[in-house]
Amino acid sequence: MVDIFKVFLTHQLQLARSRKTLRVHRDNLRVLGGHLIRLWHERPHLRKRGILRMLLEAIGDDGGPIVYPTLTEADQRSFDSTCRLLHRFTTLG
Repeated sequence: MVDIFKVFLTHQLQLARSRKTLRVHRDNLRVLGGHLIRLWHERPHLRKRGILRMLLEAIGDDGGPIVYPTLTEADQRSFDSTCRLLHRFTTLG
């Protein structure tokens, strides 16, 4: 999971994103990673699927999952934006 996130963030860096934007994406990926890890612990059968498949099932063109603890509306929009970018990056690239 870390490798996928690292490649994604490196790509965003190459696109000359601002430091603030990169920090926001990093923080949102941390939330997504925590959510996926929580799912693995709650549902051990998901571990057999592989990280990429599980990641793509969690995110989509419409954004990311609703995570716990719940985010503010603005934070959820930001999180969804990062998830949409990550989804496009992993499916197209």
